[in-house]
Formats: sequence, structure tokens, C-alpha cells
Amino acid sequence: MTRYFYILLLLIVTSCNIENRVGNTKELSEEIRNSKIKRITDVQLISTVDQWGRQIAAISQKALTDSLTSNPEKAAELCGSNLQQLPVLAALKKEYGVQVQLLGLDDIKNPAYTAKERELLDAYLYNTEKNLPQSDNIQRLNDTLFVYNSPVPADNIISKSCYNQQAIPFAVWRILFNKKDVIRKIDVKKLN
Repeated sequence: MTRYFYILLLLIVTSCNIENRVGNTKELSEEIRNSKIKRITDVQLISTVDQWGRQIAAISQKALTDSLTSNPEKAAELCGSNLQQLPVLAALKKEYGVQVQLLGLDDIKNPAYTAKERELLDAYLYNTEKNLPQSDNIQRLNDTLFVYNSPVPADNIISKSCYNQQAIPFAVWRILFNKKDVIRKIDVKKLN
């Protein structure tokens, strides 16, 4: 009789924790999928950064444009270091592990950015001054970081509102990708 009691007690105790185990199943399966060894080529990596960068820049631009349109008096607050307060940008940071920034004229000389990035910003400025066509750009900063840059048109509300004190309305999205985070999130099946 006591043996059956202990078996019954053991079954009850182990089954009581079923909610916690079921709740963690999704996270556990995602962690297992992300920890599998993946073979990613440089072309696949660059292609993914390009695709995600385009999407993130478009989403960021729309979110900031909508916020500036509905709250033009908050331009200084929205465009500065508080840019990350936009819920959409916080969600993008969480989902993709990226850092999204909006750069302006002053950032061309900012030593916090690599010489390569400052040269690229200078080229974007030149194209803006001369009304030349602009295009997005990907740069490998080092072995672990990629930066995706997307220029904002000079006539866009972002350029006019966020950098209206500049001689030229000039803004560029800077999206910093960590290679490890990109590889972790790539679905190899979709690439092949």
C-alpha cells in the first residue's frame, strides 16, 4: 500500500509542473534551433543583412515619420538620443539585435564612428548637396560587425524636422548588425 502511495505522490508532483514545462517549450525549441551549427556563406550573410537592413530602415523611417507628423512639436525629443523610445525601434532591437541610429551632419566628424563610416557619410552629404541619386550601403566594420546605411531624402519630414538647424537637411539611418546575432536568426532552410 505504501509503495502505491509513493508512486501516486511521485506522479502528482511531476505532473504539477507541467505548465512550466509546456510554457518553456517554445523558448526551448527556439534555443535548440539557434544553437545548431549552421553553415552560412559570406554571400548569404551579406544578403541577409541587406534584406533586413532595408526592412528595418523602412520600418524605422515610417515610425519616425508618423511620430513627427502627429507630434511635430516633439521633433527634438524624438530625433535625438530618445529615438530608441519609439516602441517600433525597441521591438526591432529586440527582434534583430540591431542598434538603430539616425545620423546627421555633425556625425561626419564624430570620432565614435570608424573612418570608413565617416567617409561614407561625407559621400552621402556630397550627393545630397549635388542632388545626386543616393543608395543604401553595407560595410563590414570588423570581423563581428556590419553597418547598414540608408540615406533619408532631403525633402523628407525627418531630414527637415530632425536636422532643421543644419545648412542642408541631411539624415542617414545607421543600423548596426552583430554577425553572431544575424547567424543565430538566419533560417538556413529558407536560404537554400
